[in-house]
Amino acid sequence: MSADKALKLAEEADMDLVKIAPTAVPPVCKIMDYGKYRFEQQKKEKENKKNQKVVETKEVRLSINIDTNDFNTKVNQANKFLKNGDKVKVSIRFRGREMAHSKLGLDVMERFGQAIEGGTIEKAAKLEGRNMLMFIAPAHNK
Repeated sequence: MSADKALKLAEEADMDLVKIAPTAVPPVCKIMDYGKYRFEQQKKEKENKKNQKVVETKEVRLSINIDTNDFNTKVNQANKFLKNGDKVKVSIRFRGREMAHSKLGLDVMERFGQAIEGGTIEKAAKLEGRNMLMFIAPAHNK
C-alpha cells in the first residue's frame, strides 16, 4: 500500500509507522509502538550484559634467576587465577646483561608452562624487546 495509507492506519491505531527494510523495493514498514519496542530492546541488551562473563588478564612476573620457593609461589598464584576463569600473562623482564642470556628466560618459561595445572598455553613464550611474554588460558572442562 502507499505510504500515506499506511501512515493514516498507524495514526488511527495510535501507533508508529517504522521502516523495517528501507532499502527493499518497495520499502517494508511495520505498524508498532516504537517506544515500547525500544524499551524491550534495551531490556534484552541489559539482561544479556548481565549474563556475560568478562575474562580478565592477570599478570605474573618472573625473573631468570628466580628461586624454587618463589617459583612455586608464582605457579600457585597463576593456578588460582586460572581456577577463577581469568587468563594469565607470564612475563620476564630482562635487565642489563640478562639480554645476552634470553635462553635462560625461555627455560624458566617452559618450566612454568609445565608446572601449571588447569590451563593451556594460548601463546607460547616469545621475546618482545626486553620482555618475554607467554599467555595461558584456563582449560575448559565441558
